[in-house]
Amino acid sequence: MGGVEKMKYVVVTSGVVSGLGNGVAASSIGTVLKACDPYLNTDSRTMSPSENGEVFVLDDGSEVGIDLGNYERFLDVELTGDNNITAGKIYQHVLDKERRGDYLGKTVQVIPHITDAIQEWIERVALIPVDGREGRPEVCIVELGGTIGDIESRPFMEALNQFSYRAEYNNFCLVHVSLVPVIDIVGEQKTKPTQCSVQSLRELGLKPNLLACRSTTPLNKNVKEKLSQSCHVPDQKCHEAILGILGLARLTVEPKLDAWMNIARTCDQLHAPVRIAVVGKYTNVSNAYQSILEAMLHASVVCQRRLVVDWVPASDLDIETANEVAIIEFARSVLGLKDANSTEFDAGTRYPCLIEMPEICVGSRRTFFRTMDCKSAELYGNVNYTDERHRRRYEVNPDMVGELESAGVEFVGTDESGDRMEILELPWHPYFVGVQFHPEFRSRPGKPSPLFTGLIAASSGLLDAGMLQSPASLENGNGPVPMKVASGASGGGGYANASGLEEGLLGLHVSGAALAH
Repeated sequence: MGGVEKMKYVVVTSGVVSGLGNGVAASSIGTVLKACDPYLNTDSRTMSPSENGEVFVLDDGSEVGIDLGNYERFLDVELTGDNNITAGKIYQHVLDKERRGDYLGKTVQVIPHITDAIQEWIERVALIPVDGREGRPEVCIVELGGTIGDIESRPFMEALNQFSYRAEYNNFCLVHVSLVPVIDIVGEQKTKPTQCSVQSLRELGLKPNLLACRSTTPLNKNVKEKLSQSCHVPDQKCHEAILGILGLARLTVEPKLDAWMNIARTCDQLHAPVRIAVVGKYTNVSNAYQSILEAMLHASVVCQRRLVVDWVPASDLDIETANEVAIIEFARSVLGLKDANSTEFDAGTRYPCLIEMPEICVGSRRTFFRTMDCKSAELYGNVNYTDERHRRRYEVNPDMVGELESAGVEFVGTDESGDRMEILELPWHPYFVGVQFHPEFRSRPGKPSPLFTGLIAASSGLLDAGMLQSPASLENGNGPVPMKVASGASGGGGYANASGLEEGLLGLHVSGAALAH
């Protein structure tokens, strides 16, 4: 590499059962490494043979798995579709090369063609910075989705086995996430599942350097000693072990995690509740709306409120249709157009409030404010525009915009053409905001989404639209989060609208119906 120090790789796998949180473990490792030294640039990658839960949208329009959302939130980085390596992408890449004749007629096989493609992909994207800083990243974190033993992950495991040799000594660290169950009857922590998982990993040619064990209680000293002896891993601090293995011991200092510790302490001390109802089609899936939940948590911490969520199942309403349903309901109830609908639900409707777009709108798009005299613009800091992530196929029918506006709807944000409506508000309502994008995808701990902050503040009785301010401590990637938080104000209660009517229900009709009461 011409004298340039080789890339360091931290690989995270998991065993015993699925859902242990190896994505969270990978994100946490990245956060700790960044906190050890301000010049240590961490590059996060994921290989996911199987995906489930929420579909997370990146700036470039890539629709990826939930772990990419964890990486962006934990590490405060902007990822791309290349950061998500899937079996489908790899096989398609290899087949495309075969069709072009790149293999010169040779028989295409899993080994070496698939495994080589995986390794080459990792090496290529590892060199691309993701944190906005210039220069070559020093560490690449690779998370292998699924569980050791899954048939879908076999080519990836073999690729990593080869890659551990390819990366050379002091450039490859393997962290294995495992489960240490507790038998309720006797309360004993059992190490056998982890030992068997490590054995399976070794049979595939990989030896873990560290174990990250999940359990319902802290591991006992004798349990840690037993795992250390049987699995040949040290019992020491995560950052010290990883930096030592990677030959970066010179950077070994106590991680600067004050900001994270402050957030954790604040969360533990929150008592005044704010109750939010989230309506969705997949409320029975725990992580189907993970980003919405995280965005509300970020905003709740800023507003000094303990978030309480009521999940409301709906057979038809879901994340992608929430704003559409708000417009349909307004047309029916206020305009009196009983047959008003979206062409998605009724192609022959007499009053098409929403129509299909010529193209699918996905990824980061710019929304321009038509006026500064609205809650949304104030929450974003009275900027002229904001960049948010989209994932939609339908838009407000331009032919009905005038009729809706004459009845009280204010379309306060549009796309660059001015023809597509992006943000709507009901000015007389304490907080009724509808958007055509996903503000939750850019929310971060300590940098909450402006619109979700507005929802939580309004639902807590803390938002005063006439006295919006811009706290210097609350800055979002799209601008500040202006809001008036009344110190010591009590939550609960309704708001009176312009007509003096009591409002018991506040709404944020975004790409995810979140209703507060």
